[in-house]
Amino acid sequence: MDASLIALYLLLGVAMGFLAGLLGIGGGMAMVPLLTLVFTQQGFAPEHVVHLALGTATATIVFTGIASTREHHRHGAVVWRVVAGMAPGMIVGALAGSQAVGIMSTALLATIFGLFVAIAATQVLIDRKPKPTRQLPGAGGLFAVGGGIGLVSSMVGAGGAFMSVPFMAACNINLRKCVATSAALGLPIAIAGTVGYVLAGIRQSALPPYSVGFVYLPALLAIVAASVVAAPFGARAAHRWPVARLRKAFALILYVLASYMLWKAWQSAHV
Repeated sequence: MDASLIALYLLLGVAMGFLAGLLGIGGGMAMVPLLTLVFTQQGFAPEHVVHLALGTATATIVFTGIASTREHHRHGAVVWRVVAGMAPGMIVGALAGSQAVGIMSTALLATIFGLFVAIAATQVLIDRKPKPTRQLPGAGGLFAVGGGIGLVSSMVGAGGAFMSVPFMAACNINLRKCVATSAALGLPIAIAGTVGYVLAGIRQSALPPYSVGFVYLPALLAIVAASVVAAPFGARAAHRWPVARLRKAFALILYVLASYMLWKAWQSAHV
């Protein structure tokens, strides 16, 4: 592989790992459009470009999630009873979502992704805190909420924090604990989603060399090598920095990436 590509993947890993630890949101969602752009430039089959970006981004979340969760746990911020209640539903939802993605066209998939990222960017930009008017639901409710978050998250290559953080905040959980717990909740989504993307792509033709299903290993290894180093620094910064200004800047970046994916959808539909 070209050395410049390896350097680019390493840079992506540093940026995404730090963001995942700092904001608890956006690592995967920001990575998918960037990987789509890079994979397109590498000449990968157009019908698989977005699928490969989603599968590879989802696989990286396994490793960044472990690194950031460990750091948040060290600060005592992870609410493990919430993780235990929501994780089973998230696994079911993530497996279902990744299988659904496998049968979608590139145009449809890019459209869905672009719209979800635009919604997430709006949420990040306005940073509206839901009123903490209720308590956590019971076991059945946590399973159902986890299932919905897992389904949507695996379809957009995200760890689910853009949904799980507002949900937990509305249930009277401290915001820093919401971010920390969402990092831990990203793990079951990422593991189940990665398995799903491998299974969905394992029999596909025209995949690039060194792919396992819809996971492109060279990009995965380089991104992970950098992101597992960067994620703990982001998690530490989350406990020290005022992040409001950073969230606004990141929201604007997400809008740009969402626009690119919607353009990619239009382009794919008119080829």
